[in-house]
Amino acid sequence: MKRKLKKILCMSLVAVLCINHVTVAKQETVTAKSKENIKIAIDAGHQARGNSATEPIGPGSSTRKAKVAGGATGVATHVPEYKLTLAVAKKLQKELKNRGYKVYMIRTKNNVNISNKKRAQLANKSGSDIYIRLHGDSSASSAVTGASGLYPSKANKYVSKLSSKSKKLSECLLKAYCKETKIRNRGLVTRDDLTGTNWSKIPVSLIEMGFMSNPAEDRKMQKSKFQTKMAKGIADGIDAYFK
Repeated sequence: MKRKLKKILCMSLVAVLCINHVTVAKQETVTAKSKENIKIAIDAGHQARGNSATEPIGPGSSTRKAKVAGGATGVATHVPEYKLTLAVAKKLQKELKNRGYKVYMIRTKNNVNISNKKRAQLANKSGSDIYIRLHGDSSASSAVTGASGLYPSKANKYVSKLSSKSKKLSECLLKAYCKETKIRNRGLVTRDDLTGTNWSKIPVSLIEMGFMSNPAEDRKMQKSKFQTKMAKGIADGIDAYFK
């Protein structure tokens, strides 16, 4: 009787383990499959030459801004922002593809002339699910450090309906990015004057990755190994957003 009972218990345990294995395998398959159906638009902020010609900051707006600002320059390394953002964007592209995502790059070289409005429109037309804008920050004070996430507010007259999802995206990106890089988390900021955000039709977040006006942070962000960590942190944030 004891032997029979022991045999039944062993068979039950094996059955449970098999079911759990199938369930986990099924979950992994679903996750992998869902990532294959997710596309991320990445915009490496700025370009080799700014464009001072103006464009509306949002659909139907009479307020106009320069199509593309010149961007910041590293105070210690003298590397321009457009080079930093593209370097990180390319590493992020590789990281995301390795995780199973589809990726759309707004630009893959520095010598381009793509306005902020056009960048958002390209992201919209690409069929992407989210739009990530990579930038480097700058301040008059060299002591300021940290990363921040910019998203449109609920009062935004152009993309108010994107506010909640854009906030969630910014929150996920910033939290994971700062955890991986150990860069100080400066928090989220609502911005309704960003052309590249106001023309978007999908959840959008602008990540200020760190201060190029701070010597230590500037040097750190120019190191290839650290840029890999920056990309990993952003990718972790994307994973968190789609969970």
